[in-house]
Order: sequence, then structure tokens, then C-alpha cells
Amino acid sequence: MASEETSGGARKATKSKLFEFLVHGVVSTARARARIRELVPESQAYMDLLAFERKLDQTIMRKRVDIQEALKRPMKQKRKLRLYISNTFNPAKADAEDSDGSIASWELRVEGKLLDDPGKVKRKFSSFFKSLVIELDKDLYGPDNHLVEWHRTATTQETDGFQVKRPGDVNVRCTLLLMLDYQPPQFKLDPRLARLLGIHTQTRSCIIQALWQYVKTNKLQDSHDKEYINCDKYFQQIFDCPRLKFSEIPQRLTNLLLPPDPIVINHVISVDPNDQKKTACYDIDVEVEDPLKAQMSNFLLSTANQQEIASLDNKIHETIESINQLKIQRDFMLSFSRDPKGYIQDWLKSQSRDLRLMTDVIGNPDEERRAEFYYQPWSQEAVSRYFYCKIQQRRQELEQALALRNT
Repeated sequence: MASEETSGGARKATKSKLFEFLVHGVVSTARARARIRELVPESQAYMDLLAFERKLDQTIMRKRVDIQEALKRPMKQKRKLRLYISNTFNPAKADAEDSDGSIASWELRVEGKLLDDPGKVKRKFSSFFKSLVIELDKDLYGPDNHLVEWHRTATTQETDGFQVKRPGDVNVRCTLLLMLDYQPPQFKLDPRLARLLGIHTQTRSCIIQALWQYVKTNKLQDSHDKEYINCDKYFQQIFDCPRLKFSEIPQRLTNLLLPPDPIVINHVISVDPNDQKKTACYDIDVEVEDPLKAQMSNFLLSTANQQEIASLDNKIHETIESINQLKIQRDFMLSFSRDPKGYIQDWLKSQSRDLRLMTDVIGNPDEERRAEFYYQPWSQEAVSRYFYCKIQQRRQELEQALALRNT
């Protein structure tokens, strides 16, 4: 620092910047670039890295926003669920000790698995269904014992398959009704609405979107009051009104949406010993969560990368602070080596001014640092007042001490 103003100004500016850096924890790229370029002019490579980092941060932020928006929408994949239906037959044994062995019986098994499942955690077979009903021959098992039902509840324990055991030694015709557990829920459209929209079974949001597309295509929105739809002859047949509000559509749709059709499989339970090893296979299309969704969620929730980046940022900030300190020391030494006497005088002047600013003391440091300043007429009175104050202070202390001793 070559002068008093340079010394004080540079020191204050440096302290201010460091304080701001420590408070906020991070310095903007533009500010860091200007600071490094000022301190180390040869650091062009670092400037290029900062520019690249800025572009990378913008790209990552944009991708994070895209991922967050994508996670709000259902991410499903069509997969094949292979269903296996088999049965075993246990003939009656004349020498059986228990009642079960003395009566012929069969056992039906319904199992399945997801083909080419890339997930590490395999889904249970029952998790794909909302309900399963096995309807046996009513003539053989009567009206009270011919149905086997399973329905999902809040406390349902998932299983890898279902087994049904019944007595009998003749072939049994049965019907399996499988209701898939759609997430989000899907609905079967009223036949008239299904023909109009070309949709058989779909989610409520997709159905409303298809209705809106039909309204736009056929220009049914009222040109004067955008809140209303002017029904054409097909809409009038379905909704039974010449005109309706957009806000009425969800409520009116309720009566036009039905539960989806179950998957129906007809099967014969064979008691022929030659058919014991035969297994019927059926492939069912199911919707499963896209594995990419879990990876995207983990990416957003992961803090390992952020912690590593924060650690590197801290190291960069420490390096910048170290460079600042080294620059101050270097400037101090260079200025002192060029003009030791002048530099010391300027430095004392700067320190005096800084002290006056910090303590709000009014005075002239230029005069105060010279001996002539203290030979003026007022100095004798100031010294007398000073000693008088000290004597009074000491007197009070003695009086307090004597008072304590007397008590």
C-alpha cells in the first residue's frame, strides 16, 4: 500500500468482502471471477472452469425441475404377467387313518410372476389384483360353497399365489374372475360415450381430456360464454341436456363410469392322473411403475453429491481467502520496501483515522501526533482536571473501604 488511503481502503474492502463471503457461504461466479482475476491475473484456466461450472449448474437445475415435474405424472410401463393355473388330485385311500385321506380331493393353485422383471424386489402375485373370485360348478358344490373370493383390504397380506382345496373325484369346470388393481383407478365407459370417444377403459383424467378434445375438435364451446358447452346431438343423447357447464362434467361423468371388466378365465380341474403335471399359462398385460421413477426419486433425495459439492466450494472459498491474505501481506512488504519512512507515517495516519471512526472521537490526528500539540495553554488545565478526577475517584474508594471496616 503506497498511501494512507490505499492502505485503509483496501483493508476495509477486503474485510467487507470476506465478511460477506463468510455470511452467505457462497460467492457468485461473476464476483469470484473478478476477484481472482484481480489477485491472480494468470488464472485464465480457472475463469474458464467457472464459466463451465455456471453452465453446468444451469443445466442441472433445469433437469431437476424437469424430473420434479415428471414425478408428478404417473410413470407406467406395460409388462406381461404370466399366470399359471394347475391342480393336483389326491385319490381316496382305504387304509387311511384320518378322514382327509379317506376322501378323494383336489387342490387348485393360481400363481404368477412378472416376465423379465428388472426390479431387485420382486412383487407378490396378489399385489397386481384388486380381487379374485373362483366360481366352481354349482351343481357339484351347491349354491353356498361354489364361490371362493379374495378381496383386497387395508390390512391385506400379499401372497405369491392362491390355493383352493375341495373334496371330489370328478373333473370340475371353474371360472376365474380377476380384477386388476389399477393405479390410478380406471373406469369402463358407458357404451355410448365409449363409441363417441373411442375409449373403452381409462383413467378419469384421460377421459376428461378426451372429452375436452372432442369439444375443441367439434367447436362446441360457446363463443360468447366460454364456461358453457353447446351440446351436439351425441352429447345431448349422453348427457340429456342441450347445454352444460364445464364444471358439471366431472359430476355428470360419475353415472357414466363403471368398474372395469374383470379378466375371465375358464378352466377344467382334472382328476385324471395323466393330467397332473399339465399347467395352463396365460399372459396378462399389467401396468407397473417405471424403474426410472425410483431412480429419479433417489436422485432428488440424494444429498451425497450436494455434500461433496459443498465441501469443494468451501475449499475454493478458503483458497480465495488465503489468496486475499497473501496479497495484503505482499502489498504491505512491497510498499514498505519502496519507502519505509513514508509508509510508516501513512500507516500511522491510517490507523489513527480508523481509530477515530471506530470510537467516534472528534480531533485532528495530524496535530495530535506532534509534541507541540501538548504544549498549548489548555494542556495544563487538562492535566489538572485529569489528576483532580483521579484524586476524587481514589478518595471515594478509601471512604468506601473505611465504611466497610467500621461496619
